[in-house]
Amino acid sequence: MKRIMLFLMTNIAIMFVLSITLRLLGVDSILAENGSDLNIQALVILSGVIGFGGSFISLLMSKWMAKRMTGAVVITNPSSNIEKWLISTVEKQAKIVGIKMPEVAIFPSPAMNAFATGASKNNSLMAVSQGLLDSMSQGEVEAVVGHEMSHIANGDMVTLTLIQGVVNTFVVFLSRVVGHIVDRVILKNNQGHGIGYFVTVIVAQIVLSILASTIVMYFSRKREFVADTGGADLAGHQNMINALKRLGQVEPEALPEQMAAFGINDKGGIMALFSSHPPIEDRIEALEKRAGMRP
Repeated sequence: MKRIMLFLMTNIAIMFVLSITLRLLGVDSILAENGSDLNIQALVILSGVIGFGGSFISLLMSKWMAKRMTGAVVITNPSSNIEKWLISTVEKQAKIVGIKMPEVAIFPSPAMNAFATGASKNNSLMAVSQGLLDSMSQGEVEAVVGHEMSHIANGDMVTLTLIQGVVNTFVVFLSRVVGHIVDRVILKNNQGHGIGYFVTVIVAQIVLSILASTIVMYFSRKREFVADTGGADLAGHQNMINALKRLGQVEPEALPEQMAAFGINDKGGIMALFSSHPPIEDRIEALEKRAGMRP
């Protein structure tokens, strides 16, 4: 809750400074002279509601969405030795990191992958693919589980949701300001919102969203290094390194876009700036340096 309040207050402060900056630059005066009825204060509030509203709704629905999109089945009564071992491993790690036992699920994919999601660290879901259980040793699976448990314990789901909310707010706000400028100043439309406004807002929102995604992905990549460290602490550096090497040997099957940032691995984007995960080689190198295996 403290983290949510901090991000909200930070966002409000940034948007307040941005609105003041626009006034100092004379943007509101220019718009007023051209017949614009833009209310910057109201737009700031609207942008915050839209920007954070969607992000928080996605967060609250994240476990339900994850189960639906991946076909993950929560283990309620372990029916095999591997399921019993998996439950026991998650339970042990949950106690170590100090969180409530998350729901544990297996999703039917031959690829090696895993993810964690949930509205909070004490209301979470940790899932692994059947392919990961079939292909990795127990030590490697334990490291992957530790990686996902670190995401949960560090509150990464909430953190990335808040970052997404902040950038969404900016996208909504700036796209509408640009729309007003084009509609009123350039196209000289003084009667309501013309087609120029709506087209500009749509185009600006698409462009700004693409640029904003690089910010979210940057923070996502940083959190992966931290989660790798957590997995190494819980299962041993060598197990974590071996798990990453195993993941690096095959082309990963991407998780649904909404969950990609919380997986153990993901397909990189066309450019590194749009990838939710750092290159496997960089992650291995970071762990080896931490363990003293490299200078």
